[in-house]
Amino acid sequence: MEYYVLLIVVVALIFDFINGFHDSANSIATIVGTRVLSPLAAVVWAATFNFAAAFVVGTAVAKAVATGFVDVNIVDQNVVFGGLIGAIVWNLITWWFGIPSSSSHALIGGYAGAAISKAGLAGLTFGQKWIETLSAIILSPLGGILVGFILMVIVFNTFKNVRYATSDRFFRVMQLVSSAALSLAHGANDAQKTMGIILGLLVASQSLFAGQEGFFGFFYVANSDVVPLWVELSAYTMISLGTLFGGWRIVHTMGTRITKLRPVGGFCAEAGGAVVILIASKLGIPISTTHTITGAIVGVGATTRLRAVRWGLAGRIVWAWVLTIPAAALMAALSYRLLALLVPIS
Repeated sequence: MEYYVLLIVVVALIFDFINGFHDSANSIATIVGTRVLSPLAAVVWAATFNFAAAFVVGTAVAKAVATGFVDVNIVDQNVVFGGLIGAIVWNLITWWFGIPSSSSHALIGGYAGAAISKAGLAGLTFGQKWIETLSAIILSPLGGILVGFILMVIVFNTFKNVRYATSDRFFRVMQLVSSAALSLAHGANDAQKTMGIILGLLVASQSLFAGQEGFFGFFYVANSDVVPLWVELSAYTMISLGTLFGGWRIVHTMGTRITKLRPVGGFCAEAGGAVVILIASKLGIPISTTHTITGAIVGVGATTRLRAVRWGLAGRIVWAWVLTIPAAALMAALSYRLLALLVPIS
């Protein structure tokens, strides 16, 4: 059974890699769309700051995922594994169709679906974290729209008498700063979700590793109060590597198809998204970085004119957001049932 736990940890880190791969567009779409950096330079830049988040943020989101959504008393290896499978399958489906859905909500939906499959609705802990997360489905893109719109209005008024060529050069430099901030925010919020899943798994498996020495001794975790350092570093490494490989289908959608962006718009969208995500991370709320940056891009585009935003495409994206939690939950519930047959846990 110890090796089964090891397998699930590996799968969780694969999900983290896919999260970075799938959500790389969050960090690099705007800076690629404005041609400030080439795609290769952009993913290296983003991956660097994804990992840097390990040293500047806490673990509030990880602890929330570990204890705030599913009753820890019903969690076992199959619940965690089933949740991961559901999230991975949904992520790959939306990646294939180039739709920027939420890896965060896929993971939370998958975890919840597997828990319900085992224990019914009693397997969930309905409370503050569910309220915050479900509210964030609406509030995070609205926050992105609002902050992106306000920043764009401020910038327009501040630079209205500055020559276009001068302001364009300035914001090409500033977009490096805003892109770095957004990548830092992305790593801070999203890597912690995988950390939370692994933490929940290790706490549920503590009896297997109590008193062990050597390699498996690192797997013993008494409670969810502290995230082991190796879990933190592994999660940040994998999300950074995923970003490095990039999800080019979604980069194209977010960088060029929602609205046309110039460096000034890219700066405002990235800065607006980063502000909203970092605030949520500080408060321990696992929000969708995809929802937030997409909202910020829409907010920036709307300052030009409402017709500058391709609302039909935006509508498809919203449908993907609405469907993510139930779709991932359904896939995870089926996965749990299959795992329970193959690997029965007493």
